[in-house]
Amino acid sequence: MPRSLPLVAILLCCLALPRAGQAAALERGLAVTDPLALRELDLREHRTAGLDARGFGIRAILDASGTDDGPMRNDALFALPSMAPVRKAIDAEFDRYIARHKANLPKESIGVGASFDFQLFDRAALYSGATRFMLAGIVNRMDRAYVSPETCGEIRLIYRLTRVDGTTADVAAGPPRLPMTLNAVFHAKGRSSSVTCAEIARRWLAISDLSQSGAELALRLMAPGGPLELLQPENLFRIETNLQIAHAPKSAVRDFRTDYLLKVFDYDKSSHVFDEVKLEDQIDRARLLSDPVLASAFRTWLLMPDHLAALERGTLIVPDEFLASAALAPTPVGFAPSDLQPAFGLVGPDDDAKALFRKADVVTALEKASSKGTAFRNIRSVAGFERRLNDITCAGCHQTRGIGGFHFPGVDWMAAKPDNSVVVPASPHFFGDQARRRDILVAMRDGRAPDFSRGFSDRPQLRGSRELAGTEYDNGWGATCYDNGRDGTPDESFRAWTCAKGLSCQVTGKAMTSSHIGMCFVGAR
Repeated sequence: MPRSLPLVAILLCCLALPRAGQAAALERGLAVTDPLALRELDLREHRTAGLDARGFGIRAILDASGTDDGPMRNDALFALPSMAPVRKAIDAEFDRYIARHKANLPKESIGVGASFDFQLFDRAALYSGATRFMLAGIVNRMDRAYVSPETCGEIRLIYRLTRVDGTTADVAAGPPRLPMTLNAVFHAKGRSSSVTCAEIARRWLAISDLSQSGAELALRLMAPGGPLELLQPENLFRIETNLQIAHAPKSAVRDFRTDYLLKVFDYDKSSHVFDEVKLEDQIDRARLLSDPVLASAFRTWLLMPDHLAALERGTLIVPDEFLASAALAPTPVGFAPSDLQPAFGLVGPDDDAKALFRKADVVTALEKASSKGTAFRNIRSVAGFERRLNDITCAGCHQTRGIGGFHFPGVDWMAAKPDNSVVVPASPHFFGDQARRRDILVAMRDGRAPDFSRGFSDRPQLRGSRELAGTEYDNGWGATCYDNGRDGTPDESFRAWTCAKGLSCQVTGKAMTSSHIGMCFVGAR
């Protein structure tokens, strides 16, 4: 890994800060990020006549008992029968991670605390009565309605793990947040509901016209006619967890690194538990590279014209047989291909008998799909195919323009001075995708067929919007770019990734001879 990567990672994490005020407008009508509104939605401190909603604290979401005994601590949360498989699966992933580490890096210690080379996430804190998940944001993902059109996509409630002990002093100082999020994923429309996708989209887009803030905004969102009125317990169908399983500080033998563990659990209505499931589009590289029969089946399936067309659009749904039940996302990964990326090594030269996808096979398949009517705007080369294959995975997406391994670390309304104009609640990837998501909601609201396609995670689809021009989300300082001046012939998949006037695409390290992808900065190459 190039030695410059830790600096690049720091820059990436800080890029959004100078434009936080602008970024706050980008998610209008698509997310709830007002700190005091989230506090009210979590704690329900302001009860009003005619509005009996329990709110959206983790107890209201996951505890079906109907009791209202205040915020639920994690010892009680993981004592729920529905959460037993979640704890079991997370513990098993920790055990596997530690075993792999000891086998691969026997000279580097691993454990909880700063004395270890690899510092593990403290599982005791996760299951402790001194921590709880606090509502850190609500995000509209109706742009995912292509997965389940009848439910109009998804609404995601994102919770951040936080240490709490109930003392006024600690709350005033701002209790420390821990590197883990839990997403409660709801169908935007209940299967028995008569509300239309157009009405749901209209309610969400109307948020941008509201003048309220704080608790007043929260009450308006939950009131009859508000978008959160539609989020009923029966709409919950999944929870997703993302935690920083280990952190390795920079040392004489390694660069700075953090590993993030992603898991998904679907709610089984018959057994009333959250069962571990495969992660959407998280291709299982290890199994594909070790099982020739499985690899052949995946190659045949993916190179079919209809499936290549879906891969191009970003709407591909890979069958479970090719997927993993956990994703490990190491960060930072930089811009050069490496074995830290989930699709690394799947595409190889024509003379590589072990390659899952040979270049000639990819070219032939793209030409066949094109002849059948697919207009390729993203995948216009073998390198574009390889990047898209990495891009669609959970790990690959979280490694791209994230804040560490998160795309939505969330709002900290327990801070001494909660303010989402100072601390950005989400990543450049999140904010860069808002124009596309809004275009989809507007189409739904207006009764038009939405365009669910998306670009690469590195560079957003602008959908005709000028809001992102000159920003780090598109072509401004710190944006991902492609150096068209290297090696004479630009790659057609990335040649449009240029920088704004006065900036140049600067590529460092191994990317200079591989991907030619870098960042827009002031100055000459």
